[in-house]
Amino acid sequence: MPHDISFDTAIETDDLETAIERAERALRGHQRSDGHWVFELEADATIPAEYVLLEHYLDRIDNELQAKIGVYLRRIQGEHGGWPLYHGGAFNISASVKAYFALKALGDDPAAPHMARARKAILAAGGAERTNVFTRIQLALFGEVPWRAVPVMPVEIMGLPKWFPFHLLKISYWSRTVVVPLLVLMALKPQARNPRGIRVQELFATPPELVTDWIRGPYRSGWGRFFKTVDAVMQKAEPRFSKDRRQKHIEEAVRWVGERLNGEDGLGAIYPAMANSVMMYDVLGYPPEHPQAAIAWQSVRNLVTVKDEEAYCQPCFSPIWDTGLAAHAMAEAQGPGAGLGAEEVERAAAWLVTKQITEVRGDWAEIKPDVPPGGWAFQFNNDHYPDVDDTAVVGMLLHRNGDPAHADAVEKARHWIIGMQSRNGGWGAFDADNTHGYLNHIPFADHGALLDPPTADVTARCVSFLAQLGNAEDAPVIARGIAYLRSDQLPEGCWFGRWGTNYIYGTWSVLCALNAAGVSHDDAMVRRAVAWLIEKQRPEGGWGEDCASYEGAPPGD
Repeated sequence: MPHDISFDTAIETDDLETAIERAERALRGHQRSDGHWVFELEADATIPAEYVLLEHYLDRIDNELQAKIGVYLRRIQGEHGGWPLYHGGAFNISASVKAYFALKALGDDPAAPHMARARKAILAAGGAERTNVFTRIQLALFGEVPWRAVPVMPVEIMGLPKWFPFHLLKISYWSRTVVVPLLVLMALKPQARNPRGIRVQELFATPPELVTDWIRGPYRSGWGRFFKTVDAVMQKAEPRFSKDRRQKHIEEAVRWVGERLNGEDGLGAIYPAMANSVMMYDVLGYPPEHPQAAIAWQSVRNLVTVKDEEAYCQPCFSPIWDTGLAAHAMAEAQGPGAGLGAEEVERAAAWLVTKQITEVRGDWAEIKPDVPPGGWAFQFNNDHYPDVDDTAVVGMLLHRNGDPAHADAVEKARHWIIGMQSRNGGWGAFDADNTHGYLNHIPFADHGALLDPPTADVTARCVSFLAQLGNAEDAPVIARGIAYLRSDQLPEGCWFGRWGTNYIYGTWSVLCALNAAGVSHDDAMVRRAVAWLIEKQRPEGGWGEDCASYEGAPPGD
């Protein structure tokens, strides 16, 4: 349930109209010349730290940039000595090991107070041997742990049939794009160039060569113990796999990545996949100037955000989402008639129309082959992976704006959204029916987020979009969506929102959808949700929640 956050209420308040006008001016000032908005997308310490280590892996070290990333990493170190997964959060051992490793790589003295505090916190939490799978893979790439420290993920996965219990189409888009180049790395087991010879053995409570329980949960069900046994068998069997067949599947993985490389926007347009593609081309011997290797590296560099004193690496860009939400706000502020902000909304809508994906049939089409494309991505360009949530938000904006020239774009979005509905009535973010929950229990999925099942927040946006359009023939689709939302409501009356923070966000998202769909305010589902929100209102009149409420509730189990 929500954790409260505190607010400083000792601020001067304006009247409502003045506040709205000031907000409009601020938004207008951030709009780009072509009509879009894009704001910085900051994650935790993990990605900036990984970027530092990537430069050391490749021996492409930019000392000036790394120094600025060091300033950033030191600034966000927590009072507990380590690094959290969100601002003000609890110590996270995996983020902390990566941040410590990165700081040591860029020259911080292990005896420095901030490094000593971090090391003490890491050892108190069990040492680097207790980090998650992705951190242990990073450590294996630098030779800090043996490859037996990570679960077996053979590149032969590329050749598995669709009916097999594990198949790439059964996991989420972000997992897919991260995993495929990683399969090549795990097959070839390269070692980082690491020109400065940086080691972090001091972070292990037990010397890595003596650790025997690398794979030890979390076991959320009997599936976890079953898959651990499977992994133990695979650890012994993999070295005996046919080298010829392995090479064939490596080539298949490279083709898969090449088809989705996505220019300077990068594989999947997300940092971990892009970084893995860079290392994949490197281990295969592609020279840096090779077109695919060069574009993969440039896509990563594009995410680096440099300021006067510090720098960090964004996980991705968010222009479609930012533009959709900002333009909605401008449209809402202008009211029923043309007013302040109308021109900005028109420019945003015109830019968004140019970004609709109408030709490429991405991975989603493997599950929904009869559905025509018509979605929008989250990033500038990511044609293989349009986002259902973005599509619903942009579709609502274009319909609301009422320009007849955009009617075709709205209709294509409508057909794609309807086609992407899952069998249970809900919508996932990028795929339909991505609900193979047992896969969240394989050792590789210790982060619990391997899948992209339907969620209340995305479903709410889709219901809102279709209800706003008001096509009579869509009534059964909307009804199935509402039925899913009804079944997904928690006993307390709220909804879990996967893509925001979290129960408050999920609940207001659903209530907006139910209102748009004409569900009675006296409906028991609505009344329970409203009562829950009222109960959670803070004394100053607002609502607040921090990211701790996201923990312990991974969807798709």
